[in-house]
Amino acid sequence: MPLFGSLSVQYPLILASLGFGVLGAAALVPRLVRNWRDEAEIKPVLPKTQYITQDTEDSLQLNTLDTLLGHYNPLIRETAAKIICDRAANDGVSIELLLVGITNPDYEERIKNLHALALIIDFNSLKKLHCWKAYTALVRSLELSLDPNQPPLDDEDWDEYQLRDMSEKLCLMFIGQLVQHHKSNLLIKAKFVERWLAKQNWGPEEKREHNFRKYMQTKNNRITHIVRSFWETTEGQEALENAGLIRLTSYREGPDDDPGIIRHVSDQFRLMLSLRGGRARSVEQSPEEQRLRHRNREAMVLNDGNHPFNSDDIFQRELDPGSPP
Repeated sequence: MPLFGSLSVQYPLILASLGFGVLGAAALVPRLVRNWRDEAEIKPVLPKTQYITQDTEDSLQLNTLDTLLGHYNPLIRETAAKIICDRAANDGVSIELLLVGITNPDYEERIKNLHALALIIDFNSLKKLHCWKAYTALVRSLELSLDPNQPPLDDEDWDEYQLRDMSEKLCLMFIGQLVQHHKSNLLIKAKFVERWLAKQNWGPEEKREHNFRKYMQTKNNRITHIVRSFWETTEGQEALENAGLIRLTSYREGPDDDPGIIRHVSDQFRLMLSLRGGRARSVEQSPEEQRLRHRNREAMVLNDGNHPFNSDDIFQRELDPGSPP
């Protein structure tokens, strides 16, 4: 101890250097040991993600794809099935053969082709069905699926769509997607209304319009979605009228200060048009009535945001003295 005290007095720098060296070694050695341990650890090799190029996909033979369809890995089976469906949708022959098949009078053959068509058609290939041949084939398939013993469609509280035959539901699925992304002109020209919709059991002749109107107002299925697309065209409305499902009258559509366009619509379906955002307005009978309606609708709304909006914030124009009420 006396020796250490004498050394600290005589060589203070040496003792300070030794102290810093010991502290540095105490902090550095554990870190070096951890780094050495981490470097010595054997880590498992992660599988490298590999993507199938289009050239690789095109080079696969049918027998190879058939073998991959039986692979134990579900991802490989799914990929092989997707490749086969893409080839069938783009080879220009398979879809045409299936369209011919869905018009086969034999039910088993028809439903088999419908299932195959539903398998290969996706969102990207749906446009291939937007052609005259596809619409006529789908309508013909629906016509072959008509049920001669169908009960009347007069129950407002029950939707029978889910109990329809699968062949009908598959055809309506394709048609519903087509009219959703495209116009319904080709479907109307393919006589969808005359060949299938009008042949549904809407009840006796005197109740057909009533039952059809109630069906459209109370149901929300593929059939009602398809029929609502017909209101965008005059041809669709006229087809429904010729089938005895609606009765058309005239109304004027356009701004109040514009003569508008005379269109046709069933009085029974004005509610449906209003729900879809359309406007059904009667024709002005005189310029005086039009002027009165303009004047009665003129108003100002004053609200500074300090209180909720109410009727006291609306200031309507006063009637001119001597003007008719």
